[in-house]
Amino acid sequence: MVASVPFVKTAEPHLLDTYAPEITKAYITSRLECVPVVIRDGLEDPLDDTATVFQQLEQLCTVSRCEYEKTCTLLVQLFDQNAQNYQKLLHSSSRNPLEITVQEGCLAWLVYFVGTFVGGRLTYTSTDEHDAMDGELSCRVFQLISLMDAQLPQCSNEKVELAILWFLDQFRKTYVGDQLQHTSKVYARMSEVLGITDDNHVLETFMTKIVTNLKYWGRCEPVISRTLQFLNDLSVGYPFYCILLKKLVKIEAVKFMLQNHTSKHFPFLGVSDNYSLSDLRCRTVFYTALTRLLMVDLGEDEDEFENFMLPLTVSFESVTQIFNSSFEQEEAKRMLIGLARDLRGIAFALNTKTSYTMLFDWIYPAYISVLQRAVELWYREPACTTPILKLMAEFMQNRSQRLNFDVSSPNGILLFREASKMICTYGNQILSLGTLSKDQVYPLKLKGISICYSALKSALCGNYVSFGVFKLYGDNHFDNVLQAFVKMLLSVSHSDLLQYRKLSQSYYPLLECLTQDHMSFITSLEPRVLIYILTSISEGLTAVDTIVSSSCCASLDYIVTYLFKHLAKEGKKTLRCREISQDGQRLLHFMQQNPEVLQQMMSILMNTIIFEDCRNQWSVSRPLLGLILLNEKYFSELRATLISSQPDNKHEALDQCFRNLMEGVEQNLLLHFSLPCALFNQSKP
Repeated sequence: MVASVPFVKTAEPHLLDTYAPEITKAYITSRLECVPVVIRDGLEDPLDDTATVFQQLEQLCTVSRCEYEKTCTLLVQLFDQNAQNYQKLLHSSSRNPLEITVQEGCLAWLVYFVGTFVGGRLTYTSTDEHDAMDGELSCRVFQLISLMDAQLPQCSNEKVELAILWFLDQFRKTYVGDQLQHTSKVYARMSEVLGITDDNHVLETFMTKIVTNLKYWGRCEPVISRTLQFLNDLSVGYPFYCILLKKLVKIEAVKFMLQNHTSKHFPFLGVSDNYSLSDLRCRTVFYTALTRLLMVDLGEDEDEFENFMLPLTVSFESVTQIFNSSFEQEEAKRMLIGLARDLRGIAFALNTKTSYTMLFDWIYPAYISVLQRAVELWYREPACTTPILKLMAEFMQNRSQRLNFDVSSPNGILLFREASKMICTYGNQILSLGTLSKDQVYPLKLKGISICYSALKSALCGNYVSFGVFKLYGDNHFDNVLQAFVKMLLSVSHSDLLQYRKLSQSYYPLLECLTQDHMSFITSLEPRVLIYILTSISEGLTAVDTIVSSSCCASLDYIVTYLFKHLAKEGKKTLRCREISQDGQRLLHFMQQNPEVLQQMMSILMNTIIFEDCRNQWSVSRPLLGLILLNEKYFSELRATLISSQPDNKHEALDQCFRNLMEGVEQNLLLHFSLPCALFNQSKP
């Protein structure tokens, strides 16, 4: 209702200007009143349920903008009152920890409210007065930031820190990164109180806060995670933040991070036993953001890149020495997990051929062999293998054509060979685990398989390797990885393929790629493997996930098209065209022995189109004509069955729909394929 107020034309009073501020006040005061009760009685804190809090604040930001002056006056009064009480408690000779915690809880709520109100600014309804009020509120939060950081590391409060990060992100979205700051009054009050005159000063404050958090909050995963996400959002340079990035890299705090990204300065980068392995996940985000900032002025400066990579170089050399000496497994394992996560973040951010080539030259061949050995040794430990496999999958991504190496470079083939070795090593080792329990099968086996499939799909579809070269020169890396694909696939049940989303979303697109460009491999498979693959396609056609169902339709279309090409050759009269390749003949023979496979899939597609809410009709339509022409007799029977299953008054309408379906299919096309397609209409021997 409040959102519609600016568009109301009637002169009748709507009373929202009276009640909306009261509702906002009631929400604010009730949150503050619950803080002492929650802390003293040990109740569940609403701030712990951030999803619900953010959902409520999203609505509040709109409501609060109605009669904004009243809301801001209230919030300024409450903020000043609580901040003064907090300072008194901090400087009191007899500090009461309980009272301090209560006051920090109230401040956390108030900071969330300020961030919400600032983030609720709308261009078409905001005025200079409103922007000035945002400046009044923001000043208080920036002052609180200075007060809280001055107490580190002796005193800290996680909830206040998370609220501050929420506010900073809302302020960034609203007042940083566009032309708004040049005219906005938000900086007028901030300039008077804090000396912050424009977004350059704000960015400096942002980066100082980020560095402070990374230094002192290394053991608190929520704060580190939120801080790094904020840094990551700042580092995204497209489409309108390019100027912002130029400003960021000139800030001393950013220069410090680029030159000192070690555990000495940022403890969360450490690999000691004090940190759990799950805490290392945030390192990927850190290095993605840091590398984006490096890329702003990197160009082709290899020396600068080498200097940036120096801490990782030192770590890899240490791991290599450990491998070659006493081999302290736990220490080496932790270092490699951290390195894999760091490198994945770096690789993700390097989206140009020049920068990616620098990384490839740095890691190949010395350091990538260390990763290969780690997979071989610790295949039973997904905490170690998952980051390494994900790193390899990221390396295989030809994002922005970054893997299109120079024509004289063998790097594309070398990279694929390393990926092939790793996938084969992991696949062979993981299959040796035997039967796993239901709760272990995904983390210990299926998750790794899904990452391997994702990496292989990226390689096959990346268009940076000529796979015919491998067979031509007797290199078996391509054949080996395809055989590893089959072995891993046969160890997975059809139900698991569809039950685990990440597995299905990596397997089916990979299968689509194989059927599109590597049908010679598909046709060479044993009948039992072909049955498994075709059954998986049949079951995937009805999947709720459109990625899966669309890939199944595409794979089926490529298979049917392949059959047509060879049937066409067989139907021609010339002797040369009768010399069908062994690959095509093998698939034709298999389909003649198992005609029900394609017939079942045609039935599934027709039932989906007629009876289901088909969300990807174009994908479903692709294989349909081929299936009909290959199984004309079965199609006629299916058509009659479907029509007869409907009420009598719908027979004619459905029959007309079928006639419309085949309209435009030229008769000579049907006649052209009538003889060879009769092979599929015969009874099974």
